[in-house]
This record gives sequence, C-alpha cells and structure tokens, in this order.
Amino acid sequence: MQRNRTTGRRWTGVVVAAAGLVAVVLAPSSAAAAPSTADEAQRLVTEAGQQLTALDEQVHQAELTVAAQQQAAAEADRAADLAEAGLARYEPAIRAIAQSGYTGTTRSRVAAFLGSDSADDLVAQMTMIDLLAEHTDGVLTEVAAAQAEADAARTAADTAAAEATAALTTLQEQQAQVQAQVDRYEADFARLTAAEQARVTTTLAGPVLAAPAAAAAAAAAPGPAAATAVQTALAQIGDPYVWGSSGPDGFDCSGLTQYAYAAAGISLPHSSRAQSTLGTPVSRSELMPGDLVYFYSPVSHVGIYVGDGKMVHARTFGQPVAVTSVDQAGYRGAVRVA
Repeated sequence: MQRNRTTGRRWTGVVVAAAGLVAVVLAPSSAAAAPSTADEAQRLVTEAGQQLTALDEQVHQAELTVAAQQQAAAEADRAADLAEAGLARYEPAIRAIAQSGYTGTTRSRVAAFLGSDSADDLVAQMTMIDLLAEHTDGVLTEVAAAQAEADAARTAADTAAAEATAALTTLQEQQAQVQAQVDRYEADFARLTAAEQARVTTTLAGPVLAAPAAAAAAAAAPGPAAATAVQTALAQIGDPYVWGSSGPDGFDCSGLTQYAYAAAGISLPHSSRAQSTLGTPVSRSELMPGDLVYFYSPVSHVGIYVGDGKMVHARTFGQPVAVTSVDQAGYRGAVRVA
C-alpha cells in the first residue's frame, strides 16, 4: 500500500495484533510543550525523527498482518465454496429418493406383506426394501455430514472476512492519525534554521558521502540480481523520503529496498523487520554490494550495501535517498537475499 506522504512527528506508539485486529496505542507527546531554547528544539525534532522510524516499521508490520488476514479470509471463502459445491452433488440422489416414494422401512414392509402374491414375491420385495433402506440411509448420512461441513466452512469464512474488514478499518484510522502527526512534525522541522535542520538529518541519516560508480558497485555484487538491485537503488539518489512509499518517485527505507529488488525479479515485503529475516545472514566483514543492512532493536531501518563501507538508503524527512556510511549507531546485521 503506497501513500504519497513525507515523514512524521514524534510519537510513542505500539502496533499490536490481537484477536485478529490491529490497533495502535499512543502515549501523550512531550513535544507538545514549546522548547525553551534552540538546542532543545533541535533535540526534540531529532528524537521525533528517531521515534518515527520505529512507528513507520510498526505500521508496516500492521499492514502485513492485515494482508495476511485478507488472504486467510479469501482462502476460507474458497473452502466454503468447495464445501457447498460438494453438498450440491447430492441433489440428484435426494431428488431420486423423494420421487421413489420411499416412506421408511417399517411402512414399506407392511405394504409388501399386504401386497405380495406369494412367499417368493414377499421375499423379493423385502430384499429390495432392505437394499433401498441401506442406500437411502447412507445417502442421508453423507448429506448430513456434507451439510455440517458446508455450514462450518461458511461460518469460518464469514468470521475471517469480518475480522479482516475490522482490521483494515483500524489500520486506515491509524494511518490517518499518523498523517496528522506527520504534518505537525514537518511544521516543527520547518521552524529550525537550515544549520539545525542539517544537524538533525545528519544525526538521523548519517553524513552524505560520494556515491560509488554504479557499474563498479554492481560488478562487485555476488550475482546478477544483487547487481541489478544495487544499480536500481543508486539510480534513486536524490529522490525524496516519502513515508510509507515504495516508489517510483519517493521512498521510505524498506520501500527503497523493495523497489530495488523488484527490478531484479525478487519480491521483498515492505517491512525492514521482515526483510531482516530473509536470505542468509552475513557478518560485517563479509558484506558485498546488494546485501541488506538493518538497524536498531527491534529492527526499524534497512538499506542496501554498495561497497567500500557505504550503503544507500532512504532515512528521514528532509533527507533524500543518499549514500552514507554503513557503520552507524544502531547497526544490527545484514542478510544476503540474492
């Protein structure tokens, strides 16, 4: 899900999945009080940007939860359709039983006794009645079981659909709340001087370094997919940071890595935490261009290593996609996905 937004305001929040729903819990923001000095204003905005990183990842986790619930609801609906189709195949048998006029073993035996012309005729009719009764009882038992299965499947499908709808509604409300905080954060950032803004973005995103030649970085990648991802990511340098976006004209951190690897035919989830669990873990000394490098605990930021101790990433409002050092506070590890 793509949202054309910039970044956001300081919050404390937790996204939780419970009883099939996604909810966000917000604590009062201490940033509401006006800072008394320029240094305090800069500190508060820096803290806001750092906390937004965690919130951004929580929203992505919630989006993945909702997507999984929607998939489960769709699968449950298909299962219910199959169960109901299975029940429908018994209709001809039920219609035949009704048309035969079968009224039960006891009444049929009495009718056979009274209507038989001989002992042999009676035995033949009794045998036919037993066969018909056995067949009818078997069909009705199967019909009852199929009906119960269809009813249970439809109930499960309706429940899953209701949970997915409720979770999506909650997520949409949460995103609207986040956007309101984003707008307030941008206003706070805009009140800083250019020098203060530069210090905030450097603290959050690291110093901007010269980008390596895309061809050289790609040549050092472990494979063609990683090479394509590196070249694609480097081609986005200068594009704005856009909260929740995976391109093509703006990115957040996991949106950039997702976009880069999509160009190589590899699908990544739009979540830095989820991306950190993919592929093969690699140590700092083993990094190669194309490796995903992730930060903080729990993981809430990701970039793409491009060689020579550098990575390209989309980090925060006011700082476009850029190359910086991979050796920053919060570094947690790396994975090779191609």
